[in-house]
Amino acid sequence: MTTIFVMVNVLQVGDPAPDFELLDQSAAPVSLSSFRGRKVLIYFYPKADTPGCTAQACGLRDVLGDIGDAAVLGVSPDAPTKQAKFDQKFGLGFPLLSDADHAVAEAYGVWAEKSMYGRKYMGILRSSFLVGEDGTLTQVWYKISPADTPKKLLGALAG
Repeated sequence: MTTIFVMVNVLQVGDPAPDFELLDQSAAPVSLSSFRGRKVLIYFYPKADTPGCTAQACGLRDVLGDIGDAAVLGVSPDAPTKQAKFDQKFGLGFPLLSDADHAVAEAYGVWAEKSMYGRKYMGILRSSFLVGEDGTLTQVWYKISPADTPKKLLGALAG
């Protein structure tokens, strides 16, 4: 199996984090700008309740007590109802946002062409972004593994 990613809009540390407003798992609007003054981890995952995405979400859930007042926002193309089931099943305890038209994923450069078994398709490139209190990106992790997401977050917040 060969997976190839073609990335378009690549963000870097120091760039302003693209603002957005998306519906969470309760169908309530959540905007990035409402977290100004706090650090925020925005992580993009391909599909709720799949093995890698579950490991990533549960890993972040397990470190929530260690990240102070930093916030965690998960973003995928899944509908709020699917996000709600995912949250309830695993007791995640942080907003899961529905980016059904993948506009936010495109703004962050994570809606990418993928290729698996010779078939090309568009999808989420698992990535995470740490946004500083001022709204700029302090860390950018494209193609991050599910297991590394909570480790990188803890390391960035500690350092």
